[in-house]
Amino acid sequence: MKIGLEIHIQLPTRTKLFCSCSTTGDEVNSSVCPICLGFPGARPTLNRRALEMGVAIAKFLNCTIPEKVWFSRKTYFYPDLAKNYQITQYETPMGRNGHFMLGDRKIGIWEAHIEEDPGRIKRAGRAGEEVALVDYNRSGVPLVEIVTAPDLTSPEEARAFLSDLLVELRHLVGLSPQDETTVRADGNISVGEERVEIKNINGLRNIERALKFEAKRQSKLLAAGKRIVRETRRFDEELGTTLPSREKEFEEDYGYIGEPDLGTFVIGPLASDLDLPETPLARASRLEREHGLAAASARQMVLTSWKLADTFEVLASRFGRETATTWSLGPLASHWKELQERLGDRLEESIVPIIAEVHAGTITDSEARMRIDVLAGREAAPVASTAPTADDLGQIVARLVDSHPEVVKDYRTNPRAANFLIGQVMKETQGRYASQEVSGMIRKELEKRV
Repeated sequence: MKIGLEIHIQLPTRTKLFCSCSTTGDEVNSSVCPICLGFPGARPTLNRRALEMGVAIAKFLNCTIPEKVWFSRKTYFYPDLAKNYQITQYETPMGRNGHFMLGDRKIGIWEAHIEEDPGRIKRAGRAGEEVALVDYNRSGVPLVEIVTAPDLTSPEEARAFLSDLLVELRHLVGLSPQDETTVRADGNISVGEERVEIKNINGLRNIERALKFEAKRQSKLLAAGKRIVRETRRFDEELGTTLPSREKEFEEDYGYIGEPDLGTFVIGPLASDLDLPETPLARASRLEREHGLAAASARQMVLTSWKLADTFEVLASRFGRETATTWSLGPLASHWKELQERLGDRLEESIVPIIAEVHAGTITDSEARMRIDVLAGREAAPVASTAPTADDLGQIVARLVDSHPEVVKDYRTNPRAANFLIGQVMKETQGRYASQEVSGMIRKELEKRV
């Protein structure tokens, strides 16, 4: 099975790609003008911010970026396209021949380009008697289209690829958190020799559903000895099936011509000078590489909060990876939302001293957790009325050492054998004593015996 995607993502600009209309119209057809409606004589002007975002995305996707680009008219008639052509990039996309890493697999990127979005069609009425209503607020909103090679091998992998890509682009250009449901994609899928395109699927879940259904449909046709027809289909979300839409167009059907109202744009220097920020999954890989975190732990931390990863790196630099991991992925991650809301910019300066005291052995793990609970606005666990003493701890240590003569024997040649008893004491005392205090007393007692 081969799957390639043509992904359409709206860029988060304040105004449209070729005019000054807002990209957030509230009422139907309220954010339109002669340019995005294609009135005769109206001339487009390129949105520089959209151009910069397009260059950043192409560079992030490891594409070869040309020195200069220009736009073309893609001619076709459809009700959501008032001027009967779409302004897009054809001969000179923002970038070509890139790739995106999905885990340890390299997914090829054929090209990335920017173009204007068409309007939105809403059909009303009974089947066969429908009326098409068009809202042109979306017409002219800037899109980036990312075209992958047919390197994806299953619907599940296609969804995972899109999910990871959106995680990275949210941080890179500031996409909306709702983009998982608003992203649109055309899926090209072939089980045999011929491929079928499924147009305009909305949302990650539906993209996976549509590809799964189409894979089964094509497999059944091939098993029955039938031929798969190259065509364009659409996905019916309610039925969960793909349906014929029209025969597949070829590039020559669109009659591309250069857009005469827009000039040539030199983007080579912009691409060379652009410094891309570290993206979440790239940071997770670095944390895994530099701090020895498990891949799943690094990803969980970064996706929980960028600030949580910042805090982890501060703790790791001062107290070591083990302490930083224990507290960042434990009490801090579980209370993170409340801690951020209550402490804001003071979060780090409030947390680090608590961990410093635990690390120094001046407070126990339980006391530290209680303080974090208080900072998060949660009721702290009740404190025992009688505080534990060193004499209590000494009795517990002596008893456990007496109960495990095999540890005493191992300790003569392997000092790490003490770790077993340290764990037993911490478990029995439920964290009432600082780990440093327990460790010191265990080793002192073992030294007496050897």
